[in-house]
Amino acid sequence: MSRNLSPDDVQAIKTLISEQRLSTFRALAANDADAIELHQATMGLGGALMAVMSTVEIALRNAVCDRLTTDLGTADWLHIPPAPFNWSQIERNNIDQAIKKAKRAEYAKLSNAQKTALDGTAFPNGPPAGIGHSTLARRRQDVLAVSDGQVVAQLTFFFWKRLFSEQYERTLWKRSLKRVFPNKTLDRPDVAAQMEQLYQARNRL
Repeated sequence: MSRNLSPDDVQAIKTLISEQRLSTFRALAANDADAIELHQATMGLGGALMAVMSTVEIALRNAVCDRLTTDLGTADWLHIPPAPFNWSQIERNNIDQAIKKAKRAEYAKLSNAQKTALDGTAFPNGPPAGIGHSTLARRRQDVLAVSDGQVVAQLTFFFWKRLFSEQYERTLWKRSLKRVFPNKTLDRPDVAAQMEQLYQARNRL
């Protein structure tokens, strides 16, 4: 398994990986060099699995968004959920954080001239004298418009997992669940259990 690492290479890599982390792999390998090789192979496998999980996450959020937009009758259900559906404080906070992240990401793409142009909206009377850079950027970002798609892309996997909790069974999934998942035998608890496994595996990776 070893790639013929020299003793110096092994020592240098051990310092970078840490003794505690490498000990897990040393228990399965014949020597330190093989343990390092096994560590690297595991990292590669983790990267491959993350690519699959990311694809699942993208497909899931797109399917959920399309379905709920249709079933709730509004494209703005994230921001203004139609009654009787309403967000818990946890989800509301997640959405607010996603909006802020989307605005920061969009702001970072702007040229200096485009950023300065936001001052007319952010500061109708002009930026206050001595305003700090971080405050200036935050006020500019507050008036920056972002699309629902940009906000959705910033929502965490925790948000999508929480969406399938019992709390939303009646308001979201009573009519929409079977339209999202082709396997009609699945109930919300089944989906929630699978989402929890994906969430734990994703965090572990």
